[in-house]
Amino acid sequence: MKALLLLFVPLLLSSQARAVEVLTSIKPLQLIASAITQGGPEPQLLLPPGSSPHDYALRPSDVRKVKKADLVLWVGPELEVFLTRLLEDQANSLALLSEFNVNVLNTEHDHDHDSEHKHDSAHNHKDADQHEDAHHSHEISDAHNTDKIVVANPDEAESHDHSGQDAHIWLDPHQANNIAELLAARLIELDPNSIDRYQENLATFQARLKKADQKITAQLAPAKGIGYFVFHDAYGHWERHYQLSSLGHFTVNPARAPGAKTVASIHQALKQSQAVCVFAEPQFQPAVVNAVLRNTQARSGILDPLATDITPSPDSYFVFMQQLADAMTGCLLGSADPAR
Repeated sequence: MKALLLLFVPLLLSSQARAVEVLTSIKPLQLIASAITQGGPEPQLLLPPGSSPHDYALRPSDVRKVKKADLVLWVGPELEVFLTRLLEDQANSLALLSEFNVNVLNTEHDHDHDSEHKHDSAHNHKDADQHEDAHHSHEISDAHNTDKIVVANPDEAESHDHSGQDAHIWLDPHQANNIAELLAARLIELDPNSIDRYQENLATFQARLKKADQKITAQLAPAKGIGYFVFHDAYGHWERHYQLSSLGHFTVNPARAPGAKTVASIHQALKQSQAVCVFAEPQFQPAVVNAVLRNTQARSGILDPLATDITPSPDSYFVFMQQLADAMTGCLLGSADPAR
């Protein structure tokens, strides 16, 4: 019996040693990873909730986490510049944008730039085969609409650069599917003994994603054509996918009310465009939002593209999607009181 135990313990330790440790740069990627790694170690998060990936500075403890992880899931240098040097040529890096085709317009997202919200009928994918959707969606559009209104405070210019690409890919359900597929494939390479678990988790995620997408498509349909502005130019993928009518964005400091000239420019844009809503984010102080919207007819809403308050679980990405959809319909359709 003792001999059997001596044989069993090394096998147990060996099994535990094969458990793959996944580290994600931002919370939305952690939400997707939680679904694919279900049944194994929980994926860890590098950036503290509420931190911006655009201007984060690595700490020594962060560097240790990155080096310890078996796999680091991040969007790429286009978003998390601070990780570029550390993960350059590292085998444990999975930079998502480098895996996607960024040179060809996404056929699911192809649209007329003379009218931002005129979409190809192929975008309506409710009854389309899910595998075909995933195949086409590996292509990411790097095109930007130049017709949108941008009001920028010269003293508070955006500090991040997307290098001509919208790096907020997790906001498109098609790309969330791609992320899940890429992650599952890499995990199977690292942990082939768990192939069945990863494949089953991926299939479950894809089925639930399709269902959630169909529900949100129906929920947001009445909001098509209703104009709005955002405080962060981050929602292009979400807007194209659900055919929403963003009019542009305002660049202001989330902690300090903008100056009189900037406020006047924003008020003019709101009046000229007849925007119904302006979406801020959790980091924006109420005084800033109030200063921007005072004496206008626009309502205000809050969008959280980084899923700050959502607890990771196999279901959490769908909670995130629903949170965004509820916030948008609440403000655009007037089904919630304005947050001001």
